[in-house]
Amino acid sequence: MRRFPWDDLQYFLAVAQEGKLSSAARRLRTSHVTVARRIERLEQGIGAKLFQRSPKGYTLTPMGERLMEPAQAMALEADKMLGVVGDGALPLSGVIRLSVPEGYGNFFIAEKLPHFASQYPNLTIEMINIQQIVSLSRREADVSVSLNTPKAGSYHFEKISSYILYVYASRDYLARNRAIKQREDLAGHPFIGYIEDMIFTPELNYLGEIVPGLHPSYQTSSIFAQLKACRAGYGLCVLPCFMGAMYDDLVAVLPKTVPIHRDYWLVCHNDMIDATRIRPLVDFIRHETSEAREWFNSFPEQSV
Repeated sequence: MRRFPWDDLQYFLAVAQEGKLSSAARRLRTSHVTVARRIERLEQGIGAKLFQRSPKGYTLTPMGERLMEPAQAMALEADKMLGVVGDGALPLSGVIRLSVPEGYGNFFIAEKLPHFASQYPNLTIEMINIQQIVSLSRREADVSVSLNTPKAGSYHFEKISSYILYVYASRDYLARNRAIKQREDLAGHPFIGYIEDMIFTPELNYLGEIVPGLHPSYQTSSIFAQLKACRAGYGLCVLPCFMGAMYDDLVAVLPKTVPIHRDYWLVCHNDMIDATRIRPLVDFIRHETSEAREWFNSFPEQSV
């Protein structure tokens, strides 16, 4: 019976999740040559090819697909064992990939995560705030803050806060255009919003809640770009209240008439929620988001 190179499974998982040697090497803090050598050794130990190589990267073979689930289970058990053996005495290490919505990421958690990272210098924190490009189901992220809950699969999920969005406009725009006194007046103004065929979750498709059939005349996939267009005076834009409140040149329009309510959910695979390296980040996100609930649901000071 061949000697099975157990230690090489971490390289297998990194390549399977990243799809490229270079990305896996950065994640593991090693060289792509080392990763390639470890993958080759693992394949020799198993006696089968685990990846199809191509110029675009590495994709799993049928045997690689079969190995994924037990490899992930072994990685999790190793993580748990480290927690039992170390009992807090050993520093946490490894990579944690966090997927977040752009607004929550750029305007809230981004300034807080460095404080967490400084407490765990041996952990590498990766924050992805282009949420539509990663998949929790494919293990492309360890933890996610999401606008909705998974429809299938074995996940832990919990609501960590609600938040409110309002229609905003710049003071300059409102001064140059006809007054908005009721909901029906909104349809006569240009709106800034998401590219409609690129909306990756129904929770971002909120213009129809304001006025049925309303479509944005200026569209972008980025909430930050929408904010910039609104501040430039192009038209009206729906923004989370915690974003709009940061800018004195923005005014909430009819906030009592057209508030939009959404939720933030913390999502993680059931088998990861209590993992030793994951749990501190999960607790940190829970605490920081809970502390900001009032800010996420505040009524705008400046409104018309």
